[in-house]
Amino acid sequence: MGIKFYSSIFIVSLSIFGLQAFGQVLTPEDSLAVGLIRKQQTTILSGYGEAKYSIDTKRQSAQASLTRVVLFVGHKFSKNISFFSELEVENALVSGPNSDEGISGKGSISMEQAFLKFNLNPSTYIVAGLFIPRVGYINENHLPTTFNGVDRPYLEEQIIPSTWREVGVGLYGQVKNVQGLNYSLSLTNGLNSSKFSSAGGIVEGRQLGQAVQGLNLGVNASLLYYIKDFRIQMSGYIGGSTSEEKRVADSLQLSSGAFGNPVMLGEANVSYSKNGVSVRAIGTVVSIKNAKEINRAYANNTPELMYGGYGELGYDLLYNRYHNEKALIVFGRYEYVNLDGKVPDNGISNDANRKQYIVAGLTYKPIRGVAIKGDYTRVITGDFNQALIVTPFPRQVFYYKNNGFINLGIAYNF
Repeated sequence: MGIKFYSSIFIVSLSIFGLQAFGQVLTPEDSLAVGLIRKQQTTILSGYGEAKYSIDTKRQSAQASLTRVVLFVGHKFSKNISFFSELEVENALVSGPNSDEGISGKGSISMEQAFLKFNLNPSTYIVAGLFIPRVGYINENHLPTTFNGVDRPYLEEQIIPSTWREVGVGLYGQVKNVQGLNYSLSLTNGLNSSKFSSAGGIVEGRQLGQAVQGLNLGVNASLLYYIKDFRIQMSGYIGGSTSEEKRVADSLQLSSGAFGNPVMLGEANVSYSKNGVSVRAIGTVVSIKNAKEINRAYANNTPELMYGGYGELGYDLLYNRYHNEKALIVFGRYEYVNLDGKVPDNGISNDANRKQYIVAGLTYKPIRGVAIKGDYTRVITGDFNQALIVTPFPRQVFYYKNNGFINLGIAYNF
């Protein structure tokens, strides 16, 4: 996957913009706004959330958290213009050390989405503001009742940084002459390479709608195809990562153009669902060709290449009786994530960034919109590079390269 891959996606997407299309695609995330469509309401409130309890079997410790609570507000200005927003609180408490509770909160508050949607026709629309581009599977479909496992798939947190939202404009539509074929193209602000790392990839480099400096931009394009019981998607992203004004970028010897120090991401995923059986697979790769220059400027051990994939199989034991009105899904998933696929010569390789996740569990849905989850997750990695340890013995925390976690969770959306 190189420049040819991204170019082919962009060219195909551009070539179909002029075609008449039909029928907008609705994701599970769009269910939050369905009241604006079906009930013809002017303003609606909706939301979702999840909580978890996790046991670390090796450290014999546990953690409980209200992972996130999201409030959705939507408003219809007219038949063709609507507003969508999501306000997210993570980890329950956001406060200072002098709060009435006497506790310094570890949580955060952020806008997950805030955009206007302009319907050009029944099949084509434009979004503008803070929105979530179509990349990977979970990014657009991240309601906690729609995926198996207490946590989101690890690949779509560590390599594809879901949820990945940025300020910009996007065009979405469907091709008239190819039933089930959809496209998207978006232009957003880019990434911030000063926040990249070997352990976290590009995740902390998301700018998430904050006031930023620099001229960097990002372009995302996707093709999404529904055929029979399959959902097939390919998407590509290329964007600049120098989030500095020109004089600062020059002093750091970094390119300050719109696509300076580019990050390229490509992914493909496929899902199958029929008669209670569900299968999902995804593969992705991220290239940061100027990682050496980024490391020289910020000393953050940015890798040149990251990649990974996962496959999941699930079966609804109650499907024949309830047909999705109620469900008990048994599932298994294998994931491989390599955050150190290629390291520049001024970086430090760390085998702990080569990770395998084996996840198995149950998802019980007593009613639509509610999920009770449990899983066991095995995490297997390589050795941690001792050269990266800065805390001297005896304060150094022992690193387990083979560990197990028991996770319990609840989730809802309405």
